[in-house]
Amino acid sequence: MSVYANSLRFTVLGPLRAVRGEQELDLGSPQQRAVLAALLLRRGRPLTLGELVDAVWGEEPPPAAVSVLRTYVSRLRKILEPERDPAEPPRVIVSVGDGYLVRVAEDSLDLAVFERRIEEAKKLRVDGDLPGAASLLHSALGRWQGTALAGIPGPLAASERTWLAEERLTTLETRLDLDIELGRHVEIVSELFSLTHRHPLRERLSRLLMLALYRGGRQAEALAAYRRARADLVAELGIEPGLELQRLHDRILAADASLAAPATRPSAAPATDTAVHTPADGDHVARPAQLPADLPTFIGRRAELDSVRALLPADGQSPGTVVISAIGGMGGVGKTTLAVHWAHEIAGRFPDGQLYINLRGFDPTERRTAPDEAVRIFLGALGVPPLRIPAGLDAQVALYRSLLARRKVLILLDNARDADQVRPLLPGSPGSLVIVTSRSRLAGLVAAEGAHPLTLDQLSSAEAHDLLARRLGAERPAAEPDAAAEIVAHCGRLPLALAIVAAHAAVNPHFPLSAIAEELRESHGSLDMFAGGDLGTDLRAVFSWSYQALSAPAARLFRLLGLDCGPDISVPAAAALAGLTPRETRAPLLELTRAHLLTERFPGRYALHDLLRVYAAERAAIEESTRERDRAVERLLAWYLHTTDAAYAHITPQRPRIPLEPPPDGCRPLGFSSHDQALDWCETERPNLVNAVHRAAECGQWGIAWRLPAALWGFFYLRSHLHDWLGSARTGLAAARTAQDRRGVAQSLADTAAALRSLGRYDEAAAHFRDAMTAYREFGDLLGRSHAMTNLGDICLQVGRLDKAVEYTRRGLVLDRFLGSTWGEGIGLSNLGDAYQRQGRFDEAVACLEQALTVLRADGNRWVEGVTLDILGTVYQRLRRYDDALAHYHRALETHRDIGNRWGEGHTLGNFGDVQLAAGDPEAARVSWDQALAIFAEFDHQDAEKIRARLGRLADTPHEGAPPA
Repeated sequence: MSVYANSLRFTVLGPLRAVRGEQELDLGSPQQRAVLAALLLRRGRPLTLGELVDAVWGEEPPPAAVSVLRTYVSRLRKILEPERDPAEPPRVIVSVGDGYLVRVAEDSLDLAVFERRIEEAKKLRVDGDLPGAASLLHSALGRWQGTALAGIPGPLAASERTWLAEERLTTLETRLDLDIELGRHVEIVSELFSLTHRHPLRERLSRLLMLALYRGGRQAEALAAYRRARADLVAELGIEPGLELQRLHDRILAADASLAAPATRPSAAPATDTAVHTPADGDHVARPAQLPADLPTFIGRRAELDSVRALLPADGQSPGTVVISAIGGMGGVGKTTLAVHWAHEIAGRFPDGQLYINLRGFDPTERRTAPDEAVRIFLGALGVPPLRIPAGLDAQVALYRSLLARRKVLILLDNARDADQVRPLLPGSPGSLVIVTSRSRLAGLVAAEGAHPLTLDQLSSAEAHDLLARRLGAERPAAEPDAAAEIVAHCGRLPLALAIVAAHAAVNPHFPLSAIAEELRESHGSLDMFAGGDLGTDLRAVFSWSYQALSAPAARLFRLLGLDCGPDISVPAAAALAGLTPRETRAPLLELTRAHLLTERFPGRYALHDLLRVYAAERAAIEESTRERDRAVERLLAWYLHTTDAAYAHITPQRPRIPLEPPPDGCRPLGFSSHDQALDWCETERPNLVNAVHRAAECGQWGIAWRLPAALWGFFYLRSHLHDWLGSARTGLAAARTAQDRRGVAQSLADTAAALRSLGRYDEAAAHFRDAMTAYREFGDLLGRSHAMTNLGDICLQVGRLDKAVEYTRRGLVLDRFLGSTWGEGIGLSNLGDAYQRQGRFDEAVACLEQALTVLRADGNRWVEGVTLDILGTVYQRLRRYDDALAHYHRALETHRDIGNRWGEGHTLGNFGDVQLAAGDPEAARVSWDQALAIFAEFDHQDAEKIRARLGRLADTPHEGAPPA
């Protein structure tokens, strides 16, 4: 039973259905069902909102498609989890970044059961258990209840239907192939006649029908089946049947005795097809079977398996050229496990054998395998006596390739160091497959030999949970879902780490998973919990093999990256961390990326896996002095602060800037040329900037800890990142108090108050602004006092204390004009005009707001200009001058959009809808409110509920001209 979905079961192999216990759930409209289908088909991997829009509507989405999607998801959550407390996070459809994923156990989805039984059948067939394999395939096909995703609209459902239909038919062909091998040819002839009639161009079905008829003593009908198949191919495609079908026809015509049904069931695993591979005359080469055992607990990797499966012909035959698949990834990510699993799956396509060697490219305990040694090992496996193996590498390679000529061999080269170690082991003739695993990218092999690269990442969350369940049994994770989730998180979804921890839990069955999760929590920052019984299962040792192969500059940068706590890092930031120029930093970054110790998530942005970060920090603590570690962190934090300050000058150009210390040596902050460029940089770096605030407080960089949130004030406000704003400001305030920095305390009190005010927590905000006024008064900062006083007036405005709002705002205006602060004056006039309009003093409000616009435009303060235009629109709305109101709202919208004020845009769209409804256009109001809701929902802003309420009232209220119910 899934720890996420409890008793929920889903079917996609037919109509989409969801069942809880014995009750089928009503999943709503076709489009809503399409959203659930898209999420289920991703199997625990997230879909972004854009991908969901494409999946449901394709190139012609409706207006406010994102808002509609969020509504569908909300409804589905209520259907799938009706008893969930609204305060608890959803457990089935989970929000992830800009999108969602579905968490269900493999057994809960019929498609997953179907695929697992196919995989198990393949293993049984390889092991020679043909009846067991056939039984599993019969069972797998029995899961189907009609056309997959029947009735589900949208382009994704259409393409998945096609793919699933092909999977079903391919599985059916394999099942029929097994039935023939088991002597059931008479029983399946009628089924084959029906299938060849429906699929006349599938040569494999025709081949199976011919063989079944011939083995049933119906030679003439078998030959007639060939003639029909040939006629269809010629008529429809203008081609002759394939070589395998022609050969079977010739053998039937000649009454080849080898086609007769076997007297006993074969014990060896058959090839994928029923055609017999006939080696060349004089072939005395051995047929090695050197693959390591497949992992019984292999789980997931569906997308990766689909990717490598696509490298081979879809008809189940061997490739017509040499195919090379290069599987890369960091240590412990499961490269060898995936390669061995896939190799076992397709071994039947290569009847001349499977070669395997561990090249030990990153093994510090033994020397790496030299190419001549590897070739000699393979020659011996192919049956060449030691005395017949030539002395030189070139001669050995020539003999090796000659032996593989015209043969179909699978070659698995594990743990390769570089392309030079691999090249001598590549066949020279078509028909074979080479699978290479490496911690290096093997870019040379991709460029020169046409290898197909596949880089493995960590498991998805659902795959990681399933791995635990597969190794521990489903009961333990299901009994302690929170502990299982914490274990997965601490393991960073890395297969080796999960396997080590699962082994620890398995050998201690009396240990609750919560105790193991607590051990991991307490050892955070150390890899001690991931020590296995040998080097191959000791995570620290596995990481060290890649680390020891690095050049000195790359190793130093890797160590320093362990000191960074952000989710990723840019090239300029990494340069600051290392005290280098960006140009000097690119080569070590490239080396780390090629070694899979670093991942380039997006061009120019790099990320460390969480456990690699721990290892890097351990190496830094051992190999770098305390002074060098502190200097590196200081350079990075100062780089974030000074670059944010450069962005601040564009985002809030007339607002006074925070005084800064000069950047330390080796720190080269960025500059910006436009408002949009500065805003985009802040958005991209937001998680790192927030982390930098907290890291600065942790390591005693108090000045950076309070100045960075102050410099981010305008960005946080414009983009409504309110929780990040409040958390950063509070951390800055605590740091300033620890440092006894009076200016820092006053500034941080004001920043915290501003965040609380934007969150609607007015009482707390007012208290912080009063404390800020006191702090500013203590060291004589009149400008700070005036800003705090104006903001107090704004809070009184929001809570309806209009007389107090006017009083505070006027006092603030006096100070701003005395100090010559046009920034403060413009804001004060705008707030005063808003207070007047709320008091019904419309003439005074218009005069005040027009005066504010004059000051704001002269000062270049487009930010507050947009807000002021919105307030003017509200004045004219209340005066029922709807055209004037709409005109001002339209100008406000343009201004908000020009500067990227997303909250302002949503707020004005909400007002736009109010005027449109009052003017008698409810449909236009609905469109405006849908757009506003999409913006507020994007930032999880509390104003989203206000817009939902308006849309709800609109839906419940009949309007003139509306069609009758």
